Amino acid sequence: MSLLKREPAGSVKSLEELFAIAAAMEQEAATRYAEIAVRMRQDGDPALAEVFERLSADERGHLASVVHRSERSKGQAPDPVRIPWELPETFDDEGVATAHPRLLSAYRALSMAVRNEERAFAFWSYVAAHAQSAEIQKAAEAMAHEELGHVSILRRERRNAFHAARRQPDAQGADGMIDLATLERRLAGKLESLVDQASPQDRGRLAGFAEEARRHADESDPASIRVTVPGQGIPDDPVALAELLADRYLEAGDSLNDDASLARVQELAGRAIARLAWLRSDLPELHDGRARAPD
Repeated sequence: MSLLKREPAGSVKSLEELFAIAAAMEQEAATRYAEIAVRMRQDGDPALAEVFERLSADERGHLASVVHRSERSKGQAPDPVRIPWELPETFDDEGVATAHPRLLSAYRALSMAVRNEERAFAFWSYVAAHAQSAEIQKAAEAMAHEELGHVSILRRERRNAFHAARRQPDAQGADGMIDLATLERRLAGKLESLVDQASPQDRGRLAGFAEEARRHADESDPASIRVTVPGQGIPDDPVALAELLADRYLEAGDSLNDDASLARVQELAGRAIARLAWLRSDLPELHDGRARAPD
């Protein structure tokens, strides 16, 4: 749960509570994005304002979906008084709201949005894991699945923003293709090389993630799926490589039509996001010094 700054203070005990929490999260995101959009327009950057206006509109669409599901299943709209405890923070503007527009870009804005959706995914995964009934577990898993879909869409848009920004005569190289199994084995080797350097409390997790990466590589789906890698090649830093893998699992899911394969890739994407979250949060020495993988 390292994507979240703190764990939820309790478990969700009813669908009414679940829908109230979901609505509050979507409403906060819609409001915060809209506020940033207003500031971007006031500061004379209509292009960035449009990015945040669209993000706000997307969140309002998510909110409308939650309201519809609540009305359909419980006969009423989500009621904020049903929220049982203070919600952990799942939205973080990462300083964007106060940064000068000249220091921002569509890529940075979308990167922030991606991480917010990843936090929402982590939150609902936690709720599902601690659910006290099958009904709550199923509903929370559905919420987590939707957030994973939002992550996929935003990551794709972030890639488009990155490539649009780098379309210059001196752009280096061209994107290539590689299978996911090769990337998993590369990550496993990188993580294994760090085990002896890590603190005692981190060694077990690192070794576990390395073992998991090799297990993913040995399974059929990752070996059969070929995906794009940046023109400058596979990143050497393990955190950047873990981020590239999470992105590419989501990218692969966008192109699959077979339900079984899609479900498998989405499961792997969820694990890859959890792995990335831990590496980002619990290995700051890597996070601070890495060369970020552009996507």
